[in-house]
Amino acid sequence: MKTPTLKIQNLGQIKEANLSFGDLTVLVGPQATGKSIALQLLKLMVDAGQVQDEMGRYGIDWSGKLPDFIDAYFGEGMHSIWKHGQSTVTWSGKAVDLVQIAKRKRTGKDENLFFIPAQRVLALRDGWPRPFTDYSPGDPFAVREFSEKLRVLVEKEFGGESLFPQPKRLKKEFRDLLERDVFSKFSLKVDKVRSQKRLVLGNGKDDESLPYMVWSAGQREFVPLLLGFYWLMPPTAVSRRGDIEWVVLEELEMGLHPKAISVVLLMVFELLARGYRVCLSTHSSQVLDAMWALKHLRENNAKPEVLLDVFDAPKGQAMIRMAEAVMGKTSRVHYFDRQSGCTRDISSLDPGAEEAGEAGWGGLSEFSGRANDAVARAVANPNR
Repeated sequence: MKTPTLKIQNLGQIKEANLSFGDLTVLVGPQATGKSIALQLLKLMVDAGQVQDEMGRYGIDWSGKLPDFIDAYFGEGMHSIWKHGQSTVTWSGKAVDLVQIAKRKRTGKDENLFFIPAQRVLALRDGWPRPFTDYSPGDPFAVREFSEKLRVLVEKEFGGESLFPQPKRLKKEFRDLLERDVFSKFSLKVDKVRSQKRLVLGNGKDDESLPYMVWSAGQREFVPLLLGFYWLMPPTAVSRRGDIEWVVLEELEMGLHPKAISVVLLMVFELLARGYRVCLSTHSSQVLDAMWALKHLRENNAKPEVLLDVFDAPKGQAMIRMAEAVMGKTSRVHYFDRQSGCTRDISSLDPGAEEAGEAGWGGLSEFSGRANDAVARAVANPNR
């Protein structure tokens, strides 16, 4: 299969981005360097017809005008990212005319890319997923669509069931790890106050439950992510959801302890094993540590069990098969540089590279490097 590529010029903060996508692709770089714009643009390249159909279905009217379409899709005020006569987009070698996309009529296309946004905590209001129409018309499409997906999931596929632990969802090893590192023996279930349903955490004591606003910050961040994984991992013989081929997950680490991040990365590996192509954005050095380990284990033909050792994960046959599948996948890492406005491929993750963006893993290891250097100097010269 030909490697998908996305080239962006003069779009928002991005002066030039050249992105090639592996089975697993990670975008790194400081805030406001264009990572989210690039990922939302990827969604548009893969799912332009489906995006238009959904916006039309919910009454969004951009009248065929590109600035209005950009505001409706990326969010209010974002039309300024497009510079007429300067902004260009090329998808897998073919120039894309966004003006024509804005003019295109509804197509009836199926969705091929599932987007889990960084703002996923907004998907729950008082502990229940918000419908698409509950948002402001100026809110980004990716946030509104993700929230609507979760609403459909909990209302149509769960009913009054407990949502976690749920024997029909996720491997037992994942459930055990999540119970240990995220939920801390709590359960996730559907409760009802008068006629209003809500998600609550059960503590196992006399049917007492904890409403959304008293959950930990990490639990509030994680539950929408968990439901997103539920959507992508149907409890059937079919390994993937419908026609979904791509998954975008922004900032998987938000609000999570490093042990919980490790569990989420294992669940990302499960998506890879199921045949999804996954794209991440991150500000976590732990994610890059995992990419570095995966790269070197793959290059040295290590056994799949060694990859599980990295995450302190159980080594049952199902987990070993997943790790084996992941070891056969390709991966890429791209760094969004604020100073130049350009991207760099830093997939080799060489800490000895001459280029600072690669040696510092997109800036994620710079602080620890400076701390190590400062301590080393102080130890060598205690009086200075």
